[in-house]
Amino acid sequence: QTSMKNMERELVCPVCKEMYKQPLALPCTHNVCHVCASEVLLQHGYLCCDPNSEPSSPAATPATRSPRLGRRAVPKPDRLDRLLKSGFGTYPGRKRGTVHPQTVSFPCPACQRDVDLGERGLGSLFRNLTLERVVERYRQTINISAAIMCQFCKPPQLEATKGCTECKSSFCNECFKLYHPWGTQKAQHEPTPPTLTFRPKGLMCPEHKEEVTHYCKTCQRLVCQLCRVRRTHTSHKITPVLSAYQALREKLTKSLAYILSSQDTVQTQIAELEETVKHTEV
Repeated sequence: QTSMKNMERELVCPVCKEMYKQPLALPCTHNVCHVCASEVLLQHGYLCCDPNSEPSSPAATPATRSPRLGRRAVPKPDRLDRLLKSGFGTYPGRKRGTVHPQTVSFPCPACQRDVDLGERGLGSLFRNLTLERVVERYRQTINISAAIMCQFCKPPQLEATKGCTECKSSFCNECFKLYHPWGTQKAQHEPTPPTLTFRPKGLMCPEHKEEVTHYCKTCQRLVCQLCRVRRTHTSHKITPVLSAYQALREKLTKSLAYILSSQDTVQTQIAELEETVKHTEV
């Protein structure tokens, strides 16, 4: 329990004091939630994108937004003269071409230092996918360690020992045997650890035991995140599973439509060949 609590401290955002949600890696090697980083910049007078909007891309998402949203600052009255002298904005008698770019300074709550984010602000940061995956697995571990009761026991309920992804339920040993009788289709269901949230069972990488997320066109096989970074796939064409699925589906749909449209012609040719065979035999 002590080691779990120490680990949980490492997974807590220094701003919101909760577990990381879409953590961003700062140049000082510390991390902060995406929403928290946006709120901190707003408090310091910077205009950011909507902090409640989730990034659309997992790897470099903040960079996909307009850099101007992350680098423009709200000019306060006491800073107006200093901003004008430094080249922020325009005023009568000043040329637009002489405007100098402004860098965004982010106060890191962990090391208490002002970190320079450059002109793009949050757009120059990347999501820490490794930390995000560790937080997700830690949450799953907490849910599994908590007592989960059987959903089919009559009172008093017994503690669940097995789960079924196909049935989306947790069972004790006796109820699992009762609802998965021998010789039926349900008997083929593979038992899993009990949980309160059942996710659809996806394809797993046989080498790394990770869920496959991409398709390698060169090798013509599904790969996981760990397979992608290996040298064997360095120069290969890799695409997300969904994109590969849609492309293959369109190709099969066109082929099936062509076959169905040619079915009548083929049947006619078969009938003519059968008549020819009969005529030849006669």
